[in-house]
Amino acid sequence: MAVLIFFAVLLVLVIAHEWGHFIVAKKTGMRVDEFGFGFPPKLWGKKYNGTEYSLNALPLGGFVKIYGEDSLLKSDEERAADPDFKHSFIAKPRWAQALVLVAGVTMNALVAWVLFSVIFMVGANTVVSEEEATNARLTVMSVAADSAASEARVPVGAEIIEVQRKGSEAPELVPSAFRAFTGASTESISITYKLGDEVTTVLVEPQTGKIAEEPLRPVVGLSVALVETVSYPVHEAVWHGLTTTGTQLYAVADGLLQFFSRAVVGQANLDEVSGPIGLVSMVGSAAQNGFVALMQLTAFISLNLVVINLLPFPALDGGRLLFVAIEAVRRKALPSKLVLYANAAGFVFLLGLMAVVTVSDIVKLF
Repeated sequence: MAVLIFFAVLLVLVIAHEWGHFIVAKKTGMRVDEFGFGFPPKLWGKKYNGTEYSLNALPLGGFVKIYGEDSLLKSDEERAADPDFKHSFIAKPRWAQALVLVAGVTMNALVAWVLFSVIFMVGANTVVSEEEATNARLTVMSVAADSAASEARVPVGAEIIEVQRKGSEAPELVPSAFRAFTGASTESISITYKLGDEVTTVLVEPQTGKIAEEPLRPVVGLSVALVETVSYPVHEAVWHGLTTTGTQLYAVADGLLQFFSRAVVGQANLDEVSGPIGLVSMVGSAAQNGFVALMQLTAFISLNLVVINLLPFPALDGGRLLFVAIEAVRRKALPSKLVLYANAAGFVFLLGLMAVVTVSDIVKLF
């Protein structure tokens, strides 16, 4: 089921992205020969209104084939003899090319905005203070690595239902009482939590030496907060959706920049990134937590597509935008072979990177 949900999410995001390229290309007078989901070999195709719509065997993305992309290697005489050359990508002005290239990521950003807005309308999980709480849930926000909670496999997002130690009275389920209770002794604590419809009880033993400033303080390794479902009227939900899209987009870009910074000095960890297999697991977990959680993850993946596609790397939209910008400054086209070979090399590199990340995802499963 997780695999089917993942492909449904991917289908929505890929079609949105490619539709952005498609519609702007059409509006600027370019001929679109094919709109494909997945990568060849082709499984099915149907032509409508001059464009073939295809379903391909490798469902890991999509593409829009704009007429004349192979015209880079044609001579001026061959281009002049082609009656449809004026409808090709490279025959259009630089501003039109740039609009087509940014249209895909613009659609992904809009998808995220719509999803966040809907989430705020139907009810978004919001962290509230103990004074503001009316019907809040004590929720696990993070689990420290190599901690008692990590060893007990307490999941992020779980609702803590009860905390108990033999001979001690159960505390009120608010963050301050939870921290005081779990940090009072190294005796084992029984924690009962709920994730989806499943209720689980685990036994954890608070550990000392985990906090540098307080080495003698026992901790279980859980960060908790009161979370309450809050809904907003439509106009407020749309505004909150927009601001959340902006803040999350910045967070994704900053996270990717930090990852690349660590990669340059050899400190990056592949555990920080996920490929298709890792995303299947994430989507499956989100689906178990409800439709709102699935929408949140879908919006987050959509924003990741925005940032990744805007990277100035050959074969990505950002790389092609860079070429268009350079050509605009030079006031003439870059050498055709340079553009083709750079994009081909970039595509091969991205396939190799995906293979490495996929292997890393498989290793994580074991």
